[in-house]
Amino acid sequence: MSVMTTNRFVLAAACIATVSLGAVAVSRADKDRASPHAEVSGSIAGKKITITYGRPYKKGRDIWGGLVPWDKVWRTGADEATTLTTDGDIHIGTLKVPKGSYALFTIPSQKKAWELIVNKNPKQWGAFKYDPKEDLGKTEMKTGSGAEPVEQLTITIDPNGPKAALLKIAWDDVQARVPITP
Repeated sequence: MSVMTTNRFVLAAACIATVSLGAVAVSRADKDRASPHAEVSGSIAGKKITITYGRPYKKGRDIWGGLVPWDKVWRTGADEATTLTTDGDIHIGTLKVPKGSYALFTIPSQKKAWELIVNKNPKQWGAFKYDPKEDLGKTEMKTGSGAEPVEQLTITIDPNGPKAALLKIAWDDVQARVPITP
C-alpha cells in the first residue's frame, strides 16, 4: 500500500470516528434529559394536529400548587415550550387557530377554570421568555380528577365524535380538557 493510499485510509477512518462520536454525544444528551419527550398526533376533519412536549414525572412531589404554582403561566411540560402544529385551521375551545405552529401554555387554577394559552412563538424555552404580546389567544379548559393519579405528564388528542377531538392534559390527580373542532 502506498503512503498516499495509507494517508487517505487514515483520514477516512478519522472522519468516520468523528462523525460517530458526534452521533453518540447527541444520543447521550437526549438520554440524559430528566424528562423524556413525546409527540402525539390526531386528525380532525382531515387536518393533522401534532403536539410535542417534555414529560416530567411526579417523583413524589406536590404538583399542583407546588411544583406548578396556581394562577401562573406554566410551560405545560418540561424543557422547551410544548408545541402544537396544525396543517389546517382549527378551533380549540372558543379560539380560532390558523394553520401553523404554536407554543402551548396553561394557567392552572384551584378556584376558577384553567386557561389554555396558544402563543405564536413556538421556539422558546419553557415559560421563562413567555411574552403575552405573542399570544394568539386563550380559551378555558374544564378540569376534573382522574380515576387514578398519573405519574408522568400525559397529553393526548382523543377522538370525540366524527369531527371533533379532546385535547387532554393529565398529571397527578388532575385532568384538564378542551375540545378541538374544525
